[in-house]
Amino acid sequence: QVQLVESGGGLVQAGGSQRLSCAASGRTFSTYDMGWFRQAPGKEREFVAAISRSGGSTYYSDSVKGRFTISPDNAKNTVYLQMNGLKPEDTAVYYCAADRSPYNDRWDSRSYTYWGQGTQVTVFS
Repeated sequence: QVQLVESGGGLVQAGGSQRLSCAASGRTFSTYDMGWFRQAPGKEREFVAAISRSGGSTYYSDSVKGRFTISPDNAKNTVYLQMNGLKPEDTAVYYCAADRSPYNDRWDSRSYTYWGQGTQVTVFS
């Protein structure tokens, strides 16, 4: 089992940057594929980015591709989401998730077994 704790959310002006962190405890971090999802008020949870346990494959939604970067720090058991060029429509609660299986669809929230509590990101113009 793994426990996930997100941090780094807050208020940021449009065009600015923010880095989210997801600290994992419990089982070895590198045995999970990791993902970031977000949920805005009144909307369904949507895929943002994911990374394979080896770090060799990354996945991004079209809405964030080229602006967001997911990266791991295995020594710190942490996965980051660097967000640049933020837009008001990026406002949401951001969730980190972990999946034990390497065979599931990374963009499907149902693939993930473990979830953090979420961190709020608010982008104002």
